[in-house]
Amino acid sequence: MGIRSNLVNLDAMIKREDFATSGEESSSFENVSTISLRDFTKGGLIGPSLRKPDFQRETNHWSPEQVVSLIECFINGDLIPSVILWQSPTYLFVIDGGHRLSVLRSWIEDDYGDGHISQSFFGYQINKEQKKNADKVRRLINNKIGSWKQLSAKSDDENIDPVERKKLNAIITRGLPIQWVKGDADKAESSFFKINTKGTPLDDIEELILRNRKKPLAIASRAVIRSGKGHRYWSSFTETNAEKIEELSKSLHSALFDPEMQRPIKTLDLPLGGPKSVRTAIQALIDLMLVANQNQQGLPKKIEDTPEDTDGTETISVLNKTIALVKRVTGNDGGSLGLHPAVFFYGPSGRHSGPMFMGTMMLIGRKLANNDKAFFAKFTSVRQKLEAILIEKKDLISTILQKNISSKRVERYAQFLDELIKRLVENNTPTEQELVALAGLDGKIVIGVDGNAGKAFSDDAKSEVFITAALKSSLKCSICSGYLDMDKSVSYDHIIRAREGGTGTSDNCSLTHPYCNQSVKN
Repeated sequence: MGIRSNLVNLDAMIKREDFATSGEESSSFENVSTISLRDFTKGGLIGPSLRKPDFQRETNHWSPEQVVSLIECFINGDLIPSVILWQSPTYLFVIDGGHRLSVLRSWIEDDYGDGHISQSFFGYQINKEQKKNADKVRRLINNKIGSWKQLSAKSDDENIDPVERKKLNAIITRGLPIQWVKGDADKAESSFFKINTKGTPLDDIEELILRNRKKPLAIASRAVIRSGKGHRYWSSFTETNAEKIEELSKSLHSALFDPEMQRPIKTLDLPLGGPKSVRTAIQALIDLMLVANQNQQGLPKKIEDTPEDTDGTETISVLNKTIALVKRVTGNDGGSLGLHPAVFFYGPSGRHSGPMFMGTMMLIGRKLANNDKAFFAKFTSVRQKLEAILIEKKDLISTILQKNISSKRVERYAQFLDELIKRLVENNTPTEQELVALAGLDGKIVIGVDGNAGKAFSDDAKSEVFITAALKSSLKCSICSGYLDMDKSVSYDHIIRAREGGTGTSDNCSLTHPYCNQSVKN
């Protein structure tokens, strides 16, 4: 999707709170003009009172180099913009400057997304990408600056080098200037959105989530992306509902994003939803939840069309319906089609295809909403032919998707897949030209080979050759002859039924898709 993955997650450094949860007693920080490193050390006053608004995006938008650069600027006395705070009766809310303040605390704590604070915050479930980026920051810090612990230990050394002493004095005495927002919570929220549409602006999905933060789809997507861990955006609900949201979110996260992706690909056990990076997956989650919760009229069409959730029941409903859709695609429930990710959701180079994934989910979601049971029987009857096309013509299909504008790709792919299944049911296997026509594209599409490839094999090339070879030797369903995803979705079928005297021995057992076993055979 063109979004960088080498971003440092410092979301644990400053806690979140809802403006509305503020108590009655007022703090007295109004006249404080700066915030220093001392405020983040033991006994500091301002640090423990800092909070991010509950609608603030994750603090994960800086690269390792940007994190190190901020600390260097602080130590060297270079200009750093003011941070903007708003005082509630209980807390000091960071309206602007969350990244700057989080970086300073992360240096003191030696926690760049993988330390003791982050581990606790994320429920001791930190992915490899986050750990890798934290390690890179720590290496850069140690090489260029030195850790906070190392530098502060030198403060008692009377023989310290004058240059080092000057650096220490700067660290001890410098503070970031503070600007204060005056007014009530509405004024503070308004200021936040004005500020965050400038400088490093909110992207579209971030702004969508923040402005609709009390809607069930926003709460559910934020819960799922972190597997029910991190900040509890659902904490205002009853403990029973909050725990249910966490339980369902963890289940859905696992179904969509486990196992964690590796490049190059060396296994066919691939996550349905692709990489679990927060910024790449959140839009797909919202889209998936919309599809799973739409009625026969296709409503709601967007997140804004849903009511705010006051007690958690709507969020639980959204999660349950989304899980029901996902279970028709993967898992061992009786209605599961057991779609193989490498066939249905990954492009020719082994990269996850958002349009293929969402287009497939959209098609299945619509058939479920319309109670079109016949579709699943028809799908299964032509599954072997369909999968052969999806594998053999993957380059062409990928090119077809690229020829559509990005906002139309999911809808077009859902329509394309539906029409392709109808053709196959009619015993009409389309030619390449007919596949292009099915996608609503006129003219000839030419698929070329990259003539600028280097001599070394890229991760894409390695992934492509592995998937191609691995699929050739993959197990297939004994009923429909479609590919089996042995790691996620398989049923053990009695060849001679148990009620007809069939035994539970290996020679009377065949491997099938759960749907084929429960619905097709019966």
